[in-house]
Order: sequence, then structure tokens, then C-alpha cells
Amino acid sequence: MRLDHVGVATQDAASLAAQYASLFDAEIVHEEGFEGMNVCFLDLGNAHLELLEPTDEETTIGKYLDENGPGMHHVAFVTDDIEAALANAREDGVSLVDEEPREGAWGHTVAFLHPRDTGGVLVEYVEH
Repeated sequence: MRLDHVGVATQDAASLAAQYASLFDAEIVHEEGFEGMNVCFLDLGNAHLELLEPTDEETTIGKYLDENGPGMHHVAFVTDDIEAALANAREDGVSLVDEEPREGAWGHTVAFLHPRDTGGVLVEYVEH
């Protein structure tokens, strides 16, 4: 596995994307509306930044921002076999947010691990 992206919760993805593009000489490579949020991916060369902006305050990201404010939301790792990665996590006693993989942004297959078992970090597996 390798780092795929870091997800950042924000109230204004467009402004933050412009700032990050300038700061990191990064290109905005994908934008979409997805499950009550706008997402924007910036290419950093060896990984991406995913900016998550809620379009509805009752979404997961909207609630996260209300409780925690803006900042890092999750860390995602790419895998060639998400089913095997989830099975390995289960064997290691890690609680899963997603018992089964589901469709994520950019058409990828994703599943999340619960932060209580991953050092307080929400971890995402991504299969392209």
C-alpha cells in the first residue's frame, strides 16, 4: 500500500484549492459533487489532497465541521485488493466503518476504518 490522498474538511473548497495550488504548485485534477459535498482533488505528484466541502450541513462532512472545525479529515491508502485489505483489518481486530466496499469519489471503490482502532485517525482504503 501507499499513500493515495489526505482529505481536508473545509467550508470553501474553491478558495482552499486556489491557495493550495499556489502554495504547493499543485494542479487541480478533479472536481465533482458527491453525496452532499463538493470534492476537489489536487495532484501533489506522489499523492493527492482531497478537499471536502459540504453542500448540506446535515451531511457527514457538515457535521464533522460543526464538531471539529476545518482541517484534516482522513488519510487514504491505495490498495489493489480492497476486499483483502478489509479482511486483514478485521483479522487485526480493527473496527470497520464500512463492512463492505462502496463507491467513492472519482469512481473509486472505498472503505473506511474506525479511528478508535487506528490511533485516532480515520483511515480510508481506496481501490482505483
